[in-house]
Amino acid sequence: MKVDGKQMRPIWFDKDTETVQVIDQRFLPHQLIIRELTHVDEVIEAIQEMVVRGAPLIGATGALGVYVILVQEGNQGMDDAWFSRQCDRLKNARPTAANLCWGVNRVQAKVLEQTSHDPRVQAALNEALAIIEEEADNCKKIGVHGRVLIQEIAGRNPGKPVNILTHCNAGWLACIEYGTATAPIYTAHDAGIPIHVWVDETRPLNQGARLTAWELGKHGIAHTVITDNAGGHLMQHGRVDLVIVGTDRTTRAGDVANKIGTYLKALAARDNDIPFYVALPGSTFDWDITDGIRDIPIENRDPDEIRYVQGWHNDEITQVRITPEDSPAANHAFDVTPARLVTGFITEKGVCDASESAITALYADRFKTDV
Repeated sequence: MKVDGKQMRPIWFDKDTETVQVIDQRFLPHQLIIRELTHVDEVIEAIQEMVVRGAPLIGATGALGVYVILVQEGNQGMDDAWFSRQCDRLKNARPTAANLCWGVNRVQAKVLEQTSHDPRVQAALNEALAIIEEEADNCKKIGVHGRVLIQEIAGRNPGKPVNILTHCNAGWLACIEYGTATAPIYTAHDAGIPIHVWVDETRPLNQGARLTAWELGKHGIAHTVITDNAGGHLMQHGRVDLVIVGTDRTTRAGDVANKIGTYLKALAARDNDIPFYVALPGSTFDWDITDGIRDIPIENRDPDEIRYVQGWHNDEITQVRITPEDSPAANHAFDVTPARLVTGFITEKGVCDASESAITALYADRFKTDV
C-alpha cells in the first residue's frame, strides 16, 4: 500500500543490508519509525511488544525470524537441537494468533530438509519470502470476494454510502498488503463504491484510532473514529450496514478469537439484524480445535496498558496515567465470538457460512488423503 506516494509494507527483507526491517507500529500515526531485526531476541521482543501485530503479520515475522536465527551473531550453525529451541521461543512469543506457529513451523521444516548451513539460510529466506507474497495475494483475494457483499448493499441503497463498522486494526499494517477486514473496503472504494467506515478506537492500545484511521485516511476513504461502546447505538439507529472484523485464530467450527470487544459487536449486530462477517486467510484457521471458548488461549497483557494512555504532546509521544494509582487492572487481549453469531467468513477461497461443514468444504484440499 502507499504512504504519501511511497509503496510500503509493514515488514520486508532489505537486500542491500540483508536484514529484516519492520515499521514500529507503536509510534504510529505520529512517527514513522523503521527497525532492523538482527537477532531472535529482537524478533521476539517485536512480537511481544507489538512493534508488529496482527495475525498474518505475526506469522510473516515469525517466518523471517527463522532466517534471523540462522544468520544472527552467535548462531550455533548446524546444531539442530539449539535451532529447534530458538524456533520454539519464537512460537511462544504470543499465544493467541494461529499464524505465528504456522509460519515458524513451515520455514523450520524447509530448513531441516537441508544438510549444510548455507543452503539452510537460503531455504529459510526463500520460504519466508514466499509466505509473505502468499499472504499478500490471499488478502487481495479476500478483497475481491468481500467486495461482492458491499456491492449488494450499495445496490439496495443507490446514491448512499455503505456504512461499515470494524474493530481493531485488520488492515495492511496487520497483514502485508490490503488487510483482511479492510481488503473489501479498499477494493470497493477503488471500484467507485461510496464507503464510510466507523472505526472503533479499540482500547487499550487504540489500534483503531491510531492505525486503522491512519490507513484509511492515507487511502482517501471516509471514516469516523468512535468510542468502543458506540457501535450498538449506531446499529440501533440504522447507521451501520455491515460489520467486518479480522481474527487472530478461528476454529474449524467457526468460533472466532479477535481483539477484546469483538464479541460485544457481534451481539449488537445480531440484535439489530446486521450482517457480521469475519475476514481471514486460511493460515488463521486452527484446524485442530472446534471449541474456541474452551481451547483458544487468551493472552493476558500488562495491566499498565490499561492504566496508561499514549498520545502526542509537545512534539513527542507521552504516556499519562488515567486510573487511580492503587487501582488494579485486568488486560484480557482477546475474546471469542461463537460461530452462531457470525454471518460468514470472507477468505481467499471465497465466502462461506460459519459452520464446520462449510469451512472444511471450502478448504477441502486440506483434508484430502491419499488412497
